[in-house]
Amino acid sequence: MELKQEGIYDASTLGGGKMFVLGCQHMFAMFGATVLVPLLTGLSVSATLLFAGIGTLIFHLFTKMKVPAFLGSSFAFLGGYAAVKEFGVGLGLTEAVSLTYACIGVFCAGLLYFVLAALFKFYGVRRTMRFFPPVVTGPIIISIGLILSSSAINNCQSNWWIALLAIVIIVVCNIFGKGMIKIIPIILGVIGSYIVAACFGQVDFSAVKDAAWFGMPFAWENTAFAVLKNPDWSFVWTAIIAIVPIAFATMIEHIGDVCAISSTCNRNYIADPGLHRTLMGDGCATALAALFGAPANTTYGENTGVLNLTKVFDPKVVRIAACLAIVFSFCPKFAQIIYAMPTATVGGVSLVLYGMISAVGVRNLVENKVDFTNNRNVLIAALILVLAIGINFGPGSISFGKVSLSGLAVAALVGIILNAILPGNDFHFTSDYASGKRATAEGQDLPEEFKKPLHDDPKYNG
Repeated sequence: MELKQEGIYDASTLGGGKMFVLGCQHMFAMFGATVLVPLLTGLSVSATLLFAGIGTLIFHLFTKMKVPAFLGSSFAFLGGYAAVKEFGVGLGLTEAVSLTYACIGVFCAGLLYFVLAALFKFYGVRRTMRFFPPVVTGPIIISIGLILSSSAINNCQSNWWIALLAIVIIVVCNIFGKGMIKIIPIILGVIGSYIVAACFGQVDFSAVKDAAWFGMPFAWENTAFAVLKNPDWSFVWTAIIAIVPIAFATMIEHIGDVCAISSTCNRNYIADPGLHRTLMGDGCATALAALFGAPANTTYGENTGVLNLTKVFDPKVVRIAACLAIVFSFCPKFAQIIYAMPTATVGGVSLVLYGMISAVGVRNLVENKVDFTNNRNVLIAALILVLAIGINFGPGSISFGKVSLSGLAVAALVGIILNAILPGNDFHFTSDYASGKRATAEGQDLPEEFKKPLHDDPKYNG
């Protein structure tokens, strides 16, 4: 197999068989995290796989088939789903119907990507990103993980030994694993604890036995179209306002992923095809998935890790993985195997993932050198954390007329507004900020706006 001069294997050098195997590997890498989101929220596993595949293909269309990214389920919206579901149940609705209202909120969050893409296109990245500095996005991300922590503990309590086994497998594989083992610790933790639970008779496979081999991935009554026939408009607005602010955090995550993929592939995807195109692709995938009852999508770091491991950067490999996900989505028996997963396994895995979400927020603050000797920054971060966590574990939401806002929504809005109106905003966006590291490979021709320092104050320029 010949290595091309630019350091990338492509379809012409690999051949169909090897491309297919590599595509399977990409699907395997994203699989564990992607199917875990519907398990945690109550959404459809089959619909999740279907629109992860379709969303990835849509993303590739928007990005001129150039960016080797896979779009899987986003964990950032878990707090929003939980808040809206709890509010809906309080109104006397079923969890399924409440989740459909949450999906309407996620649909609007997907549309927000197009707004930011337009701002990037016409006003530039640096001017737009001044409204979303790490002092705002970091505490929001921290709050998401902390809000979800109680549900992880509740799931673990069904069987702490199984939950601890999942945690141990994840930690050992992530710290001591080599190659592919290190990349997929989550799915290995799921498989290992699942098998042990099954051996001790704690898994009910009756639904798997009764399930058909082929079926539709989603039911019409679980889509947004069914609810919009006769909606409760006050609940619709509540869901939208509760969930849309979360998109600010996921858009930051998206920008970081694009920078990381650029570094891995030694290509400047920020300039070509451009952040506006990658954002529109991600937003369109999220909006479409939400309409059909699937979770929000996001670019997956797991698949970036596979790119770095294999050095195969041809986007065709990722599109093969997307097609495989679509094929699996039409198998109800496969979905029932996922649904049969022990609650304790879900608890153990989610305990790690929720903690990692908060840790990412902390890293966002540390790596971007947010100055907490500055009272302005302390005030913004403090209000975000206290409002998000206090409202969530206190009244659950705050009502403004007929509209109720979750703690996370209130915190995000307060943080963004305070950052905009308080003096002393010296933040300047760079590609280093987006990725949380020196993501841009040496020798790349970055636009001038990405070469400027992160802060006006020279002491931060390193």
